[in-house]
Amino acid sequence: MLEIVGYIALIFLSISIVIGLYRVVKGPSMPDRVIALDTIGINLISAVAVISITLDTGAFLEVILLLGILSFITTVAFSKFLERGVVIERKRNR
Repeated sequence: MLEIVGYIALIFLSISIVIGLYRVVKGPSMPDRVIALDTIGINLISAVAVISITLDTGAFLEVILLLGILSFITTVAFSKFLERGVVIERKRNR
């Protein structure tokens, strides 16, 4: 029974990722695309967690942490780029 629920959850998460990809491609503005990328990252984390629960293993916990860190860093970098136009500021004192 748990496997069936896991597979159904994976189907819905896959549909959500496809909708997010559509929003990334056809987004009306750049902030909408950044939010869609963040949503895709969260859905990927959720999908890996559901796979881990369905397979009854803890082997994917490091993958979940890695995806969470990468998703956070990506969102911060895109937000900083939208705000200032650069990701890494280089100030030179001359």
